[in-house]
Amino acid sequence: MVELSRRAMIALLGLGAVGTAISWPRLTGGDIPGRGSDALTVALFGTAQDAAARQGLVDGFQKLHPDIPVRIVAIQGQDWSNFFAKILTMVAAGNPPDVVMVATEGTQLFASRMAHPLDEYVQRDAAEMKDYFDDVHPSLVEAFMYKGSLYQLPDNFNAPNVFYNTTALERAGLERPRDDWTVDDFLNVARTMKKSADGNFLPYFWNNRLWGGVVPWLYNNDTSFLTEEKAAGGDWLWKSFYPDEKPRGGGFLWENADALNERTIESFQVIQEMVSEGLAANPAQGGGNELVALFSTGSVGMTAAGGYWVQGLNEAGFANDDYDVTYFPKMRSQRHQFGTAGYAIMSTSQRKDEAWEWLKYTTSVEGMRIAHAKPDSSVARRSLNDELYGAGIGPAHWNVFYDTLDKFPTTAPMPAPPQQAAVESALIKNVVGTITNGPNGVRRGLETMQRDLEVALRSR
Repeated sequence: MVELSRRAMIALLGLGAVGTAISWPRLTGGDIPGRGSDALTVALFGTAQDAAARQGLVDGFQKLHPDIPVRIVAIQGQDWSNFFAKILTMVAAGNPPDVVMVATEGTQLFASRMAHPLDEYVQRDAAEMKDYFDDVHPSLVEAFMYKGSLYQLPDNFNAPNVFYNTTALERAGLERPRDDWTVDDFLNVARTMKKSADGNFLPYFWNNRLWGGVVPWLYNNDTSFLTEEKAAGGDWLWKSFYPDEKPRGGGFLWENADALNERTIESFQVIQEMVSEGLAANPAQGGGNELVALFSTGSVGMTAAGGYWVQGLNEAGFANDDYDVTYFPKMRSQRHQFGTAGYAIMSTSQRKDEAWEWLKYTTSVEGMRIAHAKPDSSVARRSLNDELYGAGIGPAHWNVFYDTLDKFPTTAPMPAPPQQAAVESALIKNVVGTITNGPNGVRRGLETMQRDLEVALRSR
């Protein structure tokens, strides 16, 4: 058992930094797997309904492994940080799960503190795993490397692409943007949409968060708000499963703040210009809960979203041909960001071998078909992603979702170091003030962000 005090857990998550007020998450009975359970316990971020939806996956797994009982535990939270805090609470209480579904936001936190590396299992079962890696883009795998080891197998992912309302585009007399359109092209589309619209119309809606917020506008300018480096190692994986690729190293490292990079300033100035012109929402005006309604009723022309949005739009009654999707526009590049998710084996687990069998099954063709029966997230296996989105639900150019990885090989995960929670808080806290203080306020706002990020990265 890993002994962690409440203070240590707050430090691990970085939740005390940059003046962020927190309320320590209180576990409910449904959050706690239970002492003495003889089942492999798998924790998910979600509700009891989400856990119930995985029963088919459990049934399929137990047909192959009738001797391994599985218990799915759904843990509710306001966001990923809250979910991770609850997992840490369970570890400290001596009731840790064996397996946890972890998104990019928590990958390095788990890898550095709680997860067991998969290297020995992957190498032992290399022949069995070849089919999986052959079907999964190496960029997704690289996102789960940390300091030379692999900690998760990609299950699903989403890159923020540009979803656009086809009625708004046609009303403006415009055609579908070219794949290689530029930021100037994007601004022209936004201005033309605005001129042709009546009432309270926003050409571009965006949310103030790490995924799909300012980061796409940094990545497509070959910059970020954190420095980006690569750890050593990882050749064991790249040479075995991606021999035609140049080895990518041992995973991303984001260890220093870089908010005052001139390219970062330039990207923020572009966003500031869009907000001041009324071409883009001020993200302080709201989050993403109302976005489906705004987009489906024609109040928004464009927004950043991924494959996860297709099912939501379908359920909202939005016809496939009422919207479409394209790539993010180019500044210095068309590098995109993405987030991915996959299961991690806890280092505290006494059932690591059984947990590995769960990971293998859930990333098999059968397992992923069961887990992803609807187009509510892009699927890590290329063949299944094509099968899912090519079935008639979704936009005409659904191939954009996976092609983002193929067309733009430098596309990478969002910057999420072990202190991700504190880093994201520092980012969100300063974005609005930076982009609403006029052109002369951008640098001043980023100076404050730089200081807050430096504090966040020192938290352990």
